[in-house]
Amino acid sequence: MSAPSITPTFGPGDYVKFFGAGALAATLTHGAATPIDVVKTRIQVDDAMKGLNMVKAARQIVAKEGASALLTGFGPTAVGYLVQGGGKFAGYEFFKKKFIDLTGSQEKATRRRTAIYLGASATAEFFADIALCPLEATRIRLVSQRGFASGLTTGFMRLAREEGFRGFYSGFVPLLFKQVPYAVGQFSVHEAAVEVIYRSMGPERKAKLTQLQSTGVELSSGIVAGVAAAVLSHPADTLLSAINKGAGDPKQGVTSRMFSLAREFGPRRLLLAGLGPRIVMTCGLVAGQFVIYAQCKTLVGAPPGIEIHKEESLK
Repeated sequence: MSAPSITPTFGPGDYVKFFGAGALAATLTHGAATPIDVVKTRIQVDDAMKGLNMVKAARQIVAKEGASALLTGFGPTAVGYLVQGGGKFAGYEFFKKKFIDLTGSQEKATRRRTAIYLGASATAEFFADIALCPLEATRIRLVSQRGFASGLTTGFMRLAREEGFRGFYSGFVPLLFKQVPYAVGQFSVHEAAVEVIYRSMGPERKAKLTQLQSTGVELSSGIVAGVAAAVLSHPADTLLSAINKGAGDPKQGVTSRMFSLAREFGPRRLLLAGLGPRIVMTCGLVAGQFVIYAQCKTLVGAPPGIEIHKEESLK
């Protein structure tokens, strides 16, 4: 027997709207951040760029390969995050609703809200990553192996021809280690930050917020969430870049290979190499995504997300 619903009913059309808004938010922000991601990936995997900051690394890439090198991997980035972003945001709305209903009451859901945020974001990200992984593997190969292919289609086909399923999903476990903490930080910290902001202003002021002020709330909470997402996901992001470049012993299983590389890199490189550019990039990505997602939902008439925040004012 299914648990009774204590949340509004969302139909297929609503989830299509959630998917479309999330897809647009993710592909626009990740596409725009391609140059930063190229520099970050090179710092992580190119020994010649160890120790360089973001600006110096970017200048070196442009000097050697031209400005167009900063857009390497744009195709798989845009397409991959179109699918992943839609799945992640729509999935979060879906699983958040399901987990709230499973608690049986609004009061219990509010008490267990952190667990709901963590579970919904992690579950949604897992399924979104199944679609993302082949395109992410193609993107990293294009960025880290110069001359691998001329673009998305040729890179994807070469990887499929030479390595097949294994090549596309060799980095799936590290991708989960990267993307699940990222999503957990993104959604859980965003929800917590929004709650603190709303409780600090009180229910009366919250009810009178203008569209611009609501955007400010999304932007502020998104920046905080972006820092959390970057820090939590950075070690696995470094390992994923290295594995997709071919680092480590290919005879090892992916998980063993990941831990072997972690020992080889050491804590400092694993935790700090490329972290500055990643924080800058991720803050922009996460804040931008929440702002665009909220605006797109309003434009297409999608229902608002379900809130289980505490209502008591902090004042």
